[in-house]
Amino acid sequence: MKVVIIDGYVDEPACLGVPPYMSPYPRYIAGALREHKIPQQDIYYFTIDQLRTSPEIAKNKIISADLTIIIAGMTVPGKYLRASPITPGEIESIFNTVSGTKILGGPIRLGFSKEGGKVAQILGIDVEDVYLAHADIESFVYDILQNETNIRDPENVVHRFRTVDEIARWSINGAFIIKQHPDYPHLMCELETYRGCGRKKHCSFCTEALYGESDYRAVSDVVDEVSALYNVGARYFRIGRQPDLFTYHATDTGGDIPKPNPHIIESLYRGIRNVAPELRVLHLDNVNPATIAAYPDESRAIMKTIIQYHTSGDVAALGMESADPKVVAANDLKAMPEDVFEAIELINDVGGKRGENGLPELLPGLNFVHGLQGETKNTFEMNYDFMKKVLDADLLVRRINIRQVMSFPGTPMFGKDVLVKKHKNLFLKYKEKVRKEIDLPMLRKVVPTGTILRDVMCEVSDHMTFGRQLGSYPLLVGIPENLPIGKFIDVTVTGHGHRSITGIPYPLKINQASIKLIRELPGIGKKQAAGIISGMPYKSEQDLLDKNIMGEDLLKYITIS
Repeated sequence: MKVVIIDGYVDEPACLGVPPYMSPYPRYIAGALREHKIPQQDIYYFTIDQLRTSPEIAKNKIISADLTIIIAGMTVPGKYLRASPITPGEIESIFNTVSGTKILGGPIRLGFSKEGGKVAQILGIDVEDVYLAHADIESFVYDILQNETNIRDPENVVHRFRTVDEIARWSINGAFIIKQHPDYPHLMCELETYRGCGRKKHCSFCTEALYGESDYRAVSDVVDEVSALYNVGARYFRIGRQPDLFTYHATDTGGDIPKPNPHIIESLYRGIRNVAPELRVLHLDNVNPATIAAYPDESRAIMKTIIQYHTSGDVAALGMESADPKVVAANDLKAMPEDVFEAIELINDVGGKRGENGLPELLPGLNFVHGLQGETKNTFEMNYDFMKKVLDADLLVRRINIRQVMSFPGTPMFGKDVLVKKHKNLFLKYKEKVRKEIDLPMLRKVVPTGTILRDVMCEVSDHMTFGRQLGSYPLLVGIPENLPIGKFIDVTVTGHGHRSITGIPYPLKINQASIKLIRELPGIGKKQAAGIISGMPYKSEQDLLDKNIMGEDLLKYITIS
């Protein structure tokens, strides 16, 4: 049996699978296939971008496949540097070339929309015999297979959620598939600790509640998965597939917020480090600010554990959603503004020290959602005032995400998003104001001019090279020179935009540097840059200083060799 897995990318509240990230979905599916004795060499994996840029690579494999699986779904769509999620038209086009069994699944089962602010609709595909997995695609794939040669009639297969015991096996057996990803080995593997939300009342818009109550994986299962991934070459990991890492195996106290278990988190991180001793990145994603506010001592202990075992530049994304208490109450959101502020203070206190990669060890991120029930014009002012309060308190926030709500069938918000359209113009003006008056000065604090960022990977190059460090919510760095794609360099921060920075290679090889790069050195203008160019080559740093072209304070950013 020949099987093709096409990754159309996913982006959910608690899961990211857009390059350079790889979600667990394709790994679980590959593991389910292997459990049916389908050989590794008969399982083919492609990203949608591979099909766009080099369709001939996959064409023959897709046409002759007995089973073609497409993974897709963006429930919290964003903007991506060099990847674009699959479209309904592309799904139809691919499936129209397939003669074997066709399966579509992932979060797309919940609905489809191109962007925030648009209602998600149940996807209709104009292709015959396409089966949409209404629960977990990995369990649906597993259940339609009788053995390595026979496929059951999908009409007779029950749609169900997979179990933690199944993914304990499938995550290990499917680890091999990462080697087929075009970004391998520089690939961020998204790790799941649990999914589903244990809150008694759920945020009105969130799709995570549609997975049911929290379903925790055993620590040993997650560690074994990391070991399997590490053994096939993975070095970059994010513990991102859960709504709140701090409540992984938490104790139910009968309230809305379970009590964190610092010992469990320590076992998880220590276990990962033991099986992946030379990992390059270990980051996290989601944390509930209400958990930190309710259990500050346990949360502080967890943060200290994270900093002990992780890699620097980590981000704890806080789902604040709104600073308007009326909106918080109307939508059953997680935390009041004072709780979120307390969480930001605590994360800064524990994680604010600058780490090896040039960024602070651990910073908060903030997520805001507009168009929720109860929103008024005052809501925008309250949100802005909250961010200004954080900025004025000299607290650091790594990034602020602002979007309009996308409502999905099955959530309380569905059909109640009239404020999205009503406040659209206000939203756009407010967002631009935040970018100028909050994001820009905040970014200057997080990475001041002269900061050295380590291991920036060049990803896009066309007169200007754009690169990022691999990690959670990496900073976009623009370098005014064409550099090889995939090259890792250290960068000196020289300028700031609203959401990105400008930098130059560190140390700058002054005798080989272009005038564009030299002009980016702190304090260097056009005339001085031209003088440096005219004086080349320089025999030593002293030679450079003797010509009175550059001050001694800039020598730390350059090299003569």
